[in-house]
Amino acid sequence: MLPRSAKEALLGQRGAVVWMYGLSGSGKSTLANLLERRLHVAGRLVKVLDGDNIRSGLNRNLGFSDEDRHENIRRVSEVAKLFAECGVVTITSFITPSNELRRLAREVIGDADLLEVYVKASFETCRVRDPKGLYAKVAAGEVKQFTGKDSVFEDPEKPDLIIDTEAFSEEECLDQLLAAVTTKTTAR
Repeated sequence: MLPRSAKEALLGQRGAVVWMYGLSGSGKSTLANLLERRLHVAGRLVKVLDGDNIRSGLNRNLGFSDEDRHENIRRVSEVAKLFAECGVVTITSFITPSNELRRLAREVIGDADLLEVYVKASFETCRVRDPKGLYAKVAAGEVKQFTGKDSVFEDPEKPDLIIDTEAFSEEECLDQLLAAVTTKTTAR
């Protein structure tokens, strides 16, 4: 099999995983999609993995119990690692509510390939944004075990980067993220 270095040399970039996490509505998917576009324009090969494209295929058999959340993050981590080993900049966008799950992702992917990014916004701000209508469903009693309300979202222990989407504009958040990702993925 070809070594990773040959694949990265072909692409002219270093593979890495940008693991973005935070509450629903914090801005993870928005930033992931903007980052993907910006990196693509810069000539980088990028893949976004998020709940929509993972839970409809690879993880469609999983629910939202603690065990299923653990397995969801384990599988995503393994897939993201495979992409990174091929030299692809892989952006993940998952709530990842506990430090245990974040440690699992780091253990699978490895420190050298992981950029852990906490996309920070308060529950109240996310409730007001409510891009998918989930907070309205929670208020109506239609959703149980909602992260941040019924199910705990733990403050992160040691993220590599905190993007505060309440304190900074979308463009400022993207600039912060892009700077960190560029440093992590520049060819050796």
